[in-house]
Amino acid sequence: MTQVSEDDLIARFFAPLAGPAALELRDDAGLLGVSAGQELVLTKDALVAGVHFFADDPPASIARKALRVNLSDLAAKRSRPVGFLLGLVLPAAWTTDWLQAFAEGLGEDAARFACPLIGGDTVSTPGPLCLSITALGEVPAAAMLRRTTARPGDIIYCSGTIGDAALGLRLRQSTGGDWSSSLTGADRAHLLDRYLHPQPRLGLRTALLAAHAGMDVSDGLVGDLTKMMRGSGVSARLDLGRLSLSNAAKAALRIDADLLETIATGGDDYEIIATVPPVAAKGFEGAAGRAGILVTAIGEVLDGSDPLDIVGPDGSTITFAKGSYSHY
Repeated sequence: MTQVSEDDLIARFFAPLAGPAALELRDDAGLLGVSAGQELVLTKDALVAGVHFFADDPPASIARKALRVNLSDLAAKRSRPVGFLLGLVLPAAWTTDWLQAFAEGLGEDAARFACPLIGGDTVSTPGPLCLSITALGEVPAAAMLRRTTARPGDIIYCSGTIGDAALGLRLRQSTGGDWSSSLTGADRAHLLDRYLHPQPRLGLRTALLAAHAGMDVSDGLVGDLTKMMRGSGVSARLDLGRLSLSNAAKAALRIDADLLETIATGGDDYEIIATVPPVAAKGFEGAAGRAGILVTAIGEVLDGSDPLDIVGPDGSTITFAKGSYSHY
């Protein structure tokens, strides 16, 4: 590998991705203005090879995932992306071809989601590849959707389909067992793609005006819903029989019913859960439909502080040993 300086690396791979706030990435900081009547929403996610993605995943896919998991947080806050900062910690064995593909994937998504690069830093490491992205969004003053404001009586909605990414991860880890070998090639491809390429639900911004509370599902539906209810000082009933599942997840579940736990508690969905008052439910569903995003009612918020009441497809109460992925 031909060594290049940090300045050359930035100029070659990342300056083409930068927006006006980046000042052509030639200064020590960017300069971002906030529109009148708007507030700034900030979120950060760090990803490590071997923990959050596989080191041999396509570099463009790694870049897309790193940006999209942050955009998912912005989507849950009903904010509009305005830019991001990138921390890139490169192992010694990086190549220009790898970095070129990474930058191309990142640039395509930055353009697709109108979220330009503002600035960041690059350093080397003797350890694995590490990425850190700080994403910034705008939201009208006092309008950011919080995850601690669910109210008793609210209907709990979830966007998209649940469990695909967790099943895709098991396929990627080759721990699928009999069920994975029985899936069609198309079903396997769908699950693997959902793990590699989250879909930030930024189109829900208008629909979420009807919601009392919201957050994205990153560490597992059961665990994240529990966090939302605990933070709001309420409880909830979750009906697993009402979950929206992809055809691929349904096929896997028909082969192995025990996969329901993986579907309900596995991470990397990056869908949105929102609590909506019944009076606003029809409007919420209509706005989501006009945005082309599926939303499904999966439960209700209850008064009190009891643990989550999880109801299985047969109507029986279910408990899981672990509700979500844990970083520690």
